[in-house]
Amino acid sequence: MFVRRTAAVLAATTVIGAVLAPAALAADSSPSPSTAIPSGLYGSTDPTYDGVWRQSLALLAQDTAGVRPAAKAVDWLTGQQCANGAFAAFRADASAACDAKTQVDTNSTAAAVQALAALGGHDDATGRAVTWLRSAQNKDGGWGYMAGGPSDTNSTSVVIGALHAVGKKPQSVSKDGKSPYDALLKLSMPCKGDGGGAFAYQPDKKGGLAANADATAAGVTAGMGQGFVAQTGYTNALTGCVAPETPNRADAAGNGANYLAGALAKTSYLKSSLPGADDQPDYGNTADAVVALSSIGATKEAKKPLAWLEKNSAAWAAKSGPAAYAQLIFAAHSTGTDPRDFGGQDLVAKLNATGPAPSTAGASATPSEKKDDQQKDDDGGLGVWWIVGVGLVAGVGIGFLISGRNKNRQL
Repeated sequence: MFVRRTAAVLAATTVIGAVLAPAALAADSSPSPSTAIPSGLYGSTDPTYDGVWRQSLALLAQDTAGVRPAAKAVDWLTGQQCANGAFAAFRADASAACDAKTQVDTNSTAAAVQALAALGGHDDATGRAVTWLRSAQNKDGGWGYMAGGPSDTNSTSVVIGALHAVGKKPQSVSKDGKSPYDALLKLSMPCKGDGGGAFAYQPDKKGGLAANADATAAGVTAGMGQGFVAQTGYTNALTGCVAPETPNRADAAGNGANYLAGALAKTSYLKSSLPGADDQPDYGNTADAVVALSSIGATKEAKKPLAWLEKNSAAWAAKSGPAAYAQLIFAAHSTGTDPRDFGGQDLVAKLNATGPAPSTAGASATPSEKKDDQQKDDDGGLGVWWIVGVGLVAGVGIGFLISGRNKNRQL
């Protein structure tokens, strides 16, 4: 999922109708001379395309590790929200009202919801964000990167994670009788043929599906009803791709996990599909795959890629920035691994060093403000609630949400 990733800059690309998709550019790109880096923002690269994404991941990772984020970091994120509830990737002047030219998107909005819901005390902001996300839901039950764009696995998955974060059942959030899980099932590939069991990012112009490792990691985690911070309390033995007469989301998630396990079996890491990066590791997508496998209980299959990340990810994360550290923290959390001793590096300290110092390094964020029933199902009302089309990029990888995702990207 982390539609996502490293990238300092996500490029907007129009796909089939009008859907913008973050695509990772150089992880070490410098901020534009005209773009000042806000003091409350994590990371030192140009935030134009990934500001809200990386901030949301950073704050959520801090909370997951028991760190209370700096107030100004949280204020920066909430300040990016428009009056209609949606978030843009970056608003240089948050004091100016959003208008028709402000490019809000589902991925930034859903990522912000996951972070703010975890921090607690932001029910109004998350509620308005969920209202906007529901208004942007497609008739097939899914979401595209931009409102009105064709549904894709990554965008649909990050929204499912947001709904889960505010205690709503994704299956109860429907459009024309179709839920987000219906959209995911349509993007799950049959067992027979190349890429069997994987998720596609999006159908091609002829309706064909191509296996996409980044989308598959996102689809598996979302198929289990979880978000960036995922973990399971049971062990599940993967038994291969199954093809029931009437597949459900659990079947699709299991098939996707089998695909990931097979792709990781030889090298222990997923490979980048970016041009000129043949056989190069995709660290972010690999971290997302660990989360996906853990979410379904495939703890055995998650061990090797996790160990590979512990041994090899330090240089990548240092170059890529806060979103990369966040992805690694999520991978560690999903497996019960200490993120403060991850292959000998303290991921939490390194993440904290990329932005404003935390308010308290050892206390969870605003626990008193979290509702006891926040995770309970809310079937009434809206409650509270990148990249290509989104992926967030090879560098930092939504594997969920952005690893240079390309709608036809193949492993």
